[in-house]
Order: sequence, then structure tokens, then C-alpha cells
Amino acid sequence: MMQAKNFWDRNAKRYDRFMRKDAAAYDAMYERICDSVRHKTVLELATGTGLIAKHIVNAAQSVEATDASSEMIGRAKAGDISQKLHFSVQDMFALPYADRSFDAVIVANALHIVPQPEKALAEIRRVLKDDGVLIAPTFVHAENSLSGKVKAFLMKLVGFPLKSKWTQADYLAFLRQNGWTLRRTEVLKASFPLCYAECEKAEMAVEDRGELSA
Repeated sequence: MMQAKNFWDRNAKRYDRFMRKDAAAYDAMYERICDSVRHKTVLELATGTGLIAKHIVNAAQSVEATDASSEMIGRAKAGDISQKLHFSVQDMFALPYADRSFDAVIVANALHIVPQPEKALAEIRRVLKDDGVLIAPTFVHAENSLSGKVKAFLMKLVGFPLKSKWTQADYLAFLRQNGWTLRRTEVLKASFPLCYAECEKAEMAVEDRGELSA
């Protein structure tokens, strides 16, 4: 984890510029997240410079936005910030919050870069209320895509800490295998396909919700 943290500390200044390349996909993602966190208490993990948190805070009741990188959190705190939004440096594998503290947990584009994503999901399950929602959009790799393989190779060259090279099917299967029921999935067009996934704890799932989309 320390190697990954150092990577994000070094690249905090470039982060927003990199994200702007996929502005359309992110705008679509913000809209979907806002709909799902309206009037809810929200925890965001791996917030980076706080782009998602700042876009959704007006919809939510409150947002606790965290990241392992102190440089990222320092940049997130810059400028005018809503009183409903709080940033802090936290380890997603050992969160300081009580069990079942939040209505929604967001972890966007992070599960594929941590060494043991199943442990992160276990900690998310602990702090999420039993009827809460996990929102976990993640970049995935297109099946047999040459351009995707080239991009992944270039990212590896610059030290990007990619740990899991999931296709959409792989990623959704990973979520299911770790005790989550999908209630909404969608692929948004970006530099890499962005798999938008909303989940609930499997034991709380209601059959035939009518909310699933392929």
C-alpha cells in the first residue's frame, strides 16, 4: 500500500487534469450518484482531490470523504467547501467509524488498484448500514481490446499501481462473490470503459427489484 500511496502523493497535482479527459463520463456518473445518495449520509473512500464529493454534496445529507494520500486530501481541502463535507486521511482497510454508520459508501476507481480489494469490501460492509448502498464505479478492460492493452502497458510504465485487470464481467462477478447483490450496472464510455455499479448487501436484496440494467 505504501508504494501506491507514494504514487498518488507524487501525482496529486496532475490528478484533476487527467480526470478532465473523461469529463463526459464523470458528469454522467455524478448524476447517477446524486440520485442514489439524496438526503443520505455518505462515506467516500479514495476521494482523490474530492471531485466526486464536491459534485454530490448538495444532494447528500453529509459526506465524509477520505483518501490514503495526504497530498490528495490537501488539494481536496482547497477552495470553498460545503459545511456538509469533511475531508480526512484514512486507510480504507481500517476505518475509524462505527459499524453500520453510513447510508451509502462510494469507492470509485479504487478497487482495481489496491492489493486486496476483498478486504476493502469487507470493511465497507462493516461501516455500511444493512439497507445501505455501495456505489463502486471502476475502470475495466474491454475483452480482447488492443487499445486497452496498450493503455494498460503505458500506465504500467509510469508506475500506475494497477492490481486487478478486470473485464466488466470479471468485476461484477468479483462483487457478487464477495457478498454483494447488484441493483444497477451500466458501462460509461471513457478512456477505459467505466463500469458503474450500485450494490447492496446480499442478505438485504429484494428479488425482482426492477432496477437492474445490463
